[in-house]
Amino acid sequence: MGQPFAPISRCKRAASAALVTEILPMSLFSPIRLGALDLPNRIVMAPMTRNRTPGQVPNALNAEYYAQRASAGLIVTEGVTPDASGRGYIDIPGLYNAAQVQGWRQVAEAVHAKGGHIFVQLMHTGRISHPDFLDGAQPVAPSAIAAPGEIYTHAGMKPHGTPRALEAAEIPALIATYGRAATLAREAGLDGVEVHGANGYLPSQFLAPNVNQRQDEWGGSLENRARFLLGAVDSAVAAIGADRVGVRLSPGGVFNDIQDPEAPATFAYVAGELAKRNLAYLHVFNTNPGFDVAALMRANYKGTLILNGGYDRARAEADIASGLADLVAFGVPFLANPDLPARLAQGAALNAPDQGTFYGGGAKGYTDYPVLAG
Repeated sequence: MGQPFAPISRCKRAASAALVTEILPMSLFSPIRLGALDLPNRIVMAPMTRNRTPGQVPNALNAEYYAQRASAGLIVTEGVTPDASGRGYIDIPGLYNAAQVQGWRQVAEAVHAKGGHIFVQLMHTGRISHPDFLDGAQPVAPSAIAAPGEIYTHAGMKPHGTPRALEAAEIPALIATYGRAATLAREAGLDGVEVHGANGYLPSQFLAPNVNQRQDEWGGSLENRARFLLGAVDSAVAAIGADRVGVRLSPGGVFNDIQDPEAPATFAYVAGELAKRNLAYLHVFNTNPGFDVAALMRANYKGTLILNGGYDRARAEADIASGLADLVAFGVPFLANPDLPARLAQGAALNAPDQGTFYGGGAKGYTDYPVLAG
């Protein structure tokens, strides 16, 4: 009597799997290749500043926090300064010295032990800082234009003050810090880096005509204003490879007093330039600025696209199934729900976030949110 089932050849199995992939719509829970990584799902933990890294050196509590959330397809860390001149806010981490590398190694090992993947976000705050964070030095920016409002320091609220306009000769060395930080990230065992080009920090300041009023090769035309961001990306790519570098943008966003009346044209250009670089991904934060951010980015960026901004499961599934997004990033829901992927998969209720513990403090509101039983 013959075998009840004929053996299936490896080639036929591969062909069958490819056919199923073509027929079945993608979902939040479909695996995906992202640059150099194979991710188990398309759920991304968005970067969120938590102000719990005294001395700018990641610690055991930080490692526990990220490891708790390792079921994300990808974790993107809070903003991390690639250079001492970029420090802003209280107790945010850095990645420019040996102690910080060792601290991040602890984080990477904890996340990897749980099967997770983690990129570190490189954030130079530029004018969104204060001399109190810079050993008395002035913050740097494209032009000497102060950000409105105040910033919280160890001595309380203080005005941002007027930054020092960067000299043209200084800028290439500052761009190079992104490559140096990317190298240190890989030395620490992190999987890659995300260049923070959003939310009014230094690369975003160079892009914005109300903040960048330079008349040299770093200002004026769109191409010149985009030069810093693209240079920072190229620096990171040269250091660790394009397949381990992502970029975050906030097209049309006005956070930190960014104003660009030609935002759709600006970000169509930037997305097109980034598309030429074969990056791991483009991560877009949509603040609903009055134009269709997702459609604009998808039209100009054909690589892997992460969308972020007020998503729930239904909307995320719809945008992935339609091909508008390849992955979706969740912020506050991940803050309060370390097991967010399981909760989304099961349709379980989400923990309510404690807004009073978002910034600063210890374990409360950081590593003590409950997970599903079982």
